[in-house]
Amino acid sequence: MNRIDIWNEGEYSYPLAFEFRPNLRAYLLEDGKVHPCMIVLPGGGYAVAVPPEGELVAKEFNKRGYNCFVMTYTTNQLLREPVMDQAMRDLARAIRFVRKNSQTYLVDKIFICGFSAAGHVCGSVCDYWDELEDGNPDYKDISCRPDGAILSYPVITSGEFAHQDSFRFLLGADIYDRDDDEAKYLLDRYSLEKHVKPSNPPCFVWQTEEDNLVPVKNSYLYAEALQKAGVQYEHITFEHGFHGLSIPNEDWINGNHGEPYTAEQSFALVNAIKEGLIEAPEGGADSLLGYLQHYDGPAPEFSPEVLTWPDRADAFLRSLS
Repeated sequence: MNRIDIWNEGEYSYPLAFEFRPNLRAYLLEDGKVHPCMIVLPGGGYAVAVPPEGELVAKEFNKRGYNCFVMTYTTNQLLREPVMDQAMRDLARAIRFVRKNSQTYLVDKIFICGFSAAGHVCGSVCDYWDELEDGNPDYKDISCRPDGAILSYPVITSGEFAHQDSFRFLLGADIYDRDDDEAKYLLDRYSLEKHVKPSNPPCFVWQTEEDNLVPVKNSYLYAEALQKAGVQYEHITFEHGFHGLSIPNEDWINGNHGEPYTAEQSFALVNAIKEGLIEAPEGGADSLLGYLQHYDGPAPEFSPEVLTWPDRADAFLRSLS
């Protein structure tokens, strides 16, 4: 599976990237026909990009007739360099890249699908697509507005119902401790329910009512904002299930998530620590890879209806004019 870099040499400069560059991995149908495209972004609290929300999702949408890409974007695992707008600029460039090369990849409409904090990345592009300029002449005239979005148990609000850790990795470890104008501005700007406009793309939002990490109120707040702005949307919740359900099929339950390429930035950090380029975190360099260990506890419990979300999202996207 080929790695597709989306930033050219000299265009990308996140301070703790080292040899990592945001990239795409393609999962393309081989029938020679044009299909809609799905760009999948795994979540991870803006700290990492977790493998279970990548390849499994791409393959699930392959079955439904989509040419797919899994995107690995900028994160801030060491909590030392805030992501700020870099992740949504990564996604904006990825959309432009795929749109520019639509004939090569045999795609027409471009959809995005983000989980948890990656739902925040996708929602950020939905809210701010018309502000995300690209200075590269090859892309500056290509729109980064997706044709539709799927937000899966998304981080949305920075307020009362926030998953605060996501905003600390995004905006700075002290963002909730500060009382200055910049902190207030950033928390407002990235509280996505406050910035939905009529020009936002259509959106499918889903979550479980029992979500144990991101309060389900996040989904409701964004759905209410979409409704108020007159944006076409569908919002569904399932009664039972914890955060991070992804595609809870047999492969997911058994830990068959594919190669852990979404952890590339973590691997780059480990190498940099071992080479003495940066200070190790408490626990040592290898502790940064702990999230890749397979869960061996009891089988997760969730509403069987959760397995229907890809079908329902597909039906929504195909209903769009």
